[in-house]
Amino acid sequence: MSELVLEVKSLKVYFNASAGIIKTLDGVSFDLHGGEVFGLVGESGSGKTLTALSVLDLIYPPGKIVSGNILFGGTELLNIDTRQLRKIRGSKIAMVFQEPSSAFNPVFTIGYQIVESIRVHQEKNVSDARTIALRFLRKVHISDPLRVYDSYPHQLSGGTKQRAMIAMALVNSPEILILDEPTTALDVTIQAQVLELLKEIIGRDKMATLFISHDFGVIAKMCDRVGVMYKGKIVETGDVDAILGSPKDPYTITLIESVKALSC
Repeated sequence: MSELVLEVKSLKVYFNASAGIIKTLDGVSFDLHGGEVFGLVGESGSGKTLTALSVLDLIYPPGKIVSGNILFGGTELLNIDTRQLRKIRGSKIAMVFQEPSSAFNPVFTIGYQIVESIRVHQEKNVSDARTIALRFLRKVHISDPLRVYDSYPHQLSGGTKQRAMIAMALVNSPEILILDEPTTALDVTIQAQVLELLKEIIGRDKMATLFISHDFGVIAKMCDRVGVMYKGKIVETGDVDAILGSPKDPYTITLIESVKALSC
């Protein structure tokens, strides 16, 4: 087994609502090894995205991480100060969000935003950062990187924006890549292209990846292991082939059967 890069232990995230305390994550535990793709799968609202946001400590009131541990390379992320955490976000741990139109700032060009990410984490001048940004736009198979670099988000298609967001996540050579439903907002043809691109990048760079999806078909294509989430808990974990071939938890069985029914 390769080196352990991320451990999440008994993570609990609660929200204070008018009706009382909502236990949105209630004891989530999993680990991630170097070069491994670990999937989180489950229906909408099961806690997948909240788990990813917790890793980067992006939970804001009325939400709160009430207990648990998040260890990155042995360092407890929940105990470090904001300055240290900012050095890790986007550099050591990068995230691709499911809706690029919301994740990019609409008033700045794509190039400006990628360059800003580079300069926050690397000692590069604007010219060198621009060169790096263009190189990574080419790496994600954008055919006209100069045009995309100078474009505003609204001027680009969903598929191109998602590729640009992947490029921005990769420019600082992160140790962990978090992919949160990276193809949800795309049509079927573009979705397949983006998945192939991600598989190529992950395989080439041997990058530890947390892959979040509601689609077991995508998880089967992309992941080595999978954790099945239901109502804020991981109810079953194992190798993808083992989970698909012989699920144990009733929810996992129902989820897989529903996918089979839809494919008939």
